[in-house]
Amino acid sequence: MIKTLFHSALFFCISITVSSQNNDSLIIRKIFSEALENGKAYDWLRELTSEIGPRLSGSPEAAKAVEWAKKKMMEAGADTVFLQPVVVPHWVRGAKENAYIIEANGNKSSVPICALGNSISTPEGGITAQLIEINDFSQLAKLGAEKIKGKIVFFNHPFKESFQNTFEAYGEAVGYRWAGPSEAARYGAVATVCRSMTNASDNYPHTGAMRYNDSLPQVPCCAISTNAADLLSRILHSNSSTKFFFKQECHFLDSVLSYNVIGEIKGSEFPNEYIAIGGHLDSWDLATGAHDDGAGVVQSIEILRTLKAANIKPKRTIRAIAFMNEENGGRGGRKYAEIVEEKNEKHVAAIESDAGGFLPSGFGLNMKEEKKIKIQKWAPLFLPYFVYNFSNEGGGADIGHLEKLDIPLMGLEVNPQRYFDYHHAASDTFDKVNKRELLLGAATMTAMAYMIAFYGL
Repeated sequence: MIKTLFHSALFFCISITVSSQNNDSLIIRKIFSEALENGKAYDWLRELTSEIGPRLSGSPEAAKAVEWAKKKMMEAGADTVFLQPVVVPHWVRGAKENAYIIEANGNKSSVPICALGNSISTPEGGITAQLIEINDFSQLAKLGAEKIKGKIVFFNHPFKESFQNTFEAYGEAVGYRWAGPSEAARYGAVATVCRSMTNASDNYPHTGAMRYNDSLPQVPCCAISTNAADLLSRILHSNSSTKFFFKQECHFLDSVLSYNVIGEIKGSEFPNEYIAIGGHLDSWDLATGAHDDGAGVVQSIEILRTLKAANIKPKRTIRAIAFMNEENGGRGGRKYAEIVEEKNEKHVAAIESDAGGFLPSGFGLNMKEEKKIKIQKWAPLFLPYFVYNFSNEGGGADIGHLEKLDIPLMGLEVNPQRYFDYHHAASDTFDKVNKRELLLGAATMTAMAYMIAFYGL
């Protein structure tokens, strides 16, 4: 009798599990169908990039983008939409930069550069000095002040092509942009020129944030395109007395009040438990920020629209967030985490899309092992959509501030091979985004949001 009851109970549990998986599969199919057939993310991205354009924090365009995002979240069917105030820096590039190589025979070759974000300007007439090429920080330290003082340091550290994931190459190289100016100033350099953070060979200089060490002199710093960096290196190798001239007029204005934009679909059973999903609304001023990170913003808003259109009612509250100031300060993500802590809000998870609107492949997971295992058990539900990778670490710059609150973090993983072709460059425009890939990313995040909202973590 006991054995019979045991088998009956086991059969019942298996039946419930299979039934649940079948139901989840049907709902996820509904999500993908709705997003791919009726998704608005691509049209929204066209609006954001063409009608508003570049959206550097503190700019009038960034303010317009806040109102735009609020309107789109309301159109998407959010139950509530609100603005979260955050004070952001206001750095401006000024007039277009000018630079040229001065060879020993007096020949001048104009090269494309751009000021690094947060850099100071050059003197009014620009700066001219002899160059010294540096491949890594150990070489810089070895040469020391005797060889560096009074010169412009040229950080020519290329992406390592052996990395399969270009984000690893970026992580290995970006320190020369971020910390290079102060490290060069430590030894008396008067300025720095940094090879652009990309493995593409082109004439686009790629900007990006740098940060001065307060204990060291501040020197002007710029990025140079990869083609121009290769040219500069060849000329320097033939004659070490080569000089470089550049002029830039960038500077800071007073900080500005801006906002994170937040739209919610209230949970039907646990309205005070949140799944936060977002991307950053600001972009660099060189281009319209289509991949970085207009894509993540419109995908996050698309989650609200898809759930509403498909009549899927999440058990937990889903928040779409358009963060402000990820690029040159991170204040939007920091402010959001501060408010979560102040209000003691319970966040079940946070998901970020900030790797471009490319073909999705899975999620990076930054959480306790038992929570990873729970998510990895859902992997078969995603396989029909070629979403398979749940084994990497993940997260994002904006949601990363939630890590100290022990909130599980996830980052949408996409094919990474072309992202740094456009990252922080004038080439990051709407025409570089594939509609279907963008919508597949939105559907993938919606499906994950549904699973977490229904089952928790």
